[in-house]
Amino acid sequence: MNEKILVTGADGFIGSHLVEMLVREGYQVKAFVCYNSFNSWGWLDSAAPDVTGSFEVISGDIRDAHCVENAAGGCSRILHLAALIAIPFSYSAPDAYLQTNVGGTLNVLKAAQKHDVSHTVCTSTSETYGSAQFVPITEEHPLNAQSPYAATKIGADQLALSFEKSFGLPVSLIRPFNTYGPRQSARAVIPTIISQIASGERSIKLGALHPTRDFSFVRDIAGGFIQAMNCSACVGEVTNIGSGFEISIRETVDLIAEAMGVSVDIISDQKRQRPDASEVDRLFADVEKAKKRFNWSPEFGGRDGFINGLKETAEWFIDPQNLSLYKPHLYNV
Repeated sequence: MNEKILVTGADGFIGSHLVEMLVREGYQVKAFVCYNSFNSWGWLDSAAPDVTGSFEVISGDIRDAHCVENAAGGCSRILHLAALIAIPFSYSAPDAYLQTNVGGTLNVLKAAQKHDVSHTVCTSTSETYGSAQFVPITEEHPLNAQSPYAATKIGADQLALSFEKSFGLPVSLIRPFNTYGPRQSARAVIPTIISQIASGERSIKLGALHPTRDFSFVRDIAGGFIQAMNCSACVGEVTNIGSGFEISIRETVDLIAEAMGVSVDIISDQKRQRPDASEVDRLFADVEKAKKRFNWSPEFGGRDGFINGLKETAEWFIDPQNLSLYKPHLYNV
């Protein structure tokens, strides 16, 4: 394909999987990664051999409008994933979240305007809903920020939608529910559990166990981005992406332990607990809109799909080369 797609946050967990999928589907990809003095491309340094060397890398800072504008040049579409996402760190650094998530999104929207980009897909999060007021959660569910992170994502979402209404910019929102899979940061609960077990621990330190989540495998999420990117009916719309399966953290521990063939105990670690009013107790996605709009459905849906996804994720973490990139004995904020 002659189309060139800009992926921001391409060095991250979802972004790196998305770059690989786009390359395999024949797109030209410009991967925007966060500049650093180590010349690291994040997870793209570990890209699969069949895609290595098949994408262009641009180092910059999403908070810098000039960097983003230059990166967008020559691109027909933008998939915007760059963000600060760790909820606990947003309690300590709310200014950074505002600058990155809201300011960075503004830079992407302005760049899309300048270069007449045909479709910009921005990444939202299920955290914008807060604890479910009804389930499954449809796109009409009220927004309720229970953390500074969620507040900045609501701000970014509304800014993106306002550009479509105010300027006719073709922009849409994908709202993934809790993504998991190989390469995920240990600040998320599934890698936290798996990495502790893989390092030999049988007493697992965790925060709250009662919340339920709709865990979605990373390749399902990446596929949703590509399908949404090619869907003109998505413009001006928000679309949920989830697995259609709800499970508690406590039950998730049991499934992971079973998949890894071990028995574990759980230690309640107070520093891993969110403030009571900030904890999102229940998330469970309604994905009918994605199915109707662009014929999306999760390959790793339901309980069986979740078990298969956990097995693949655990296999990746068990690899000593991958596990060595993590610090399982430390709490990753």
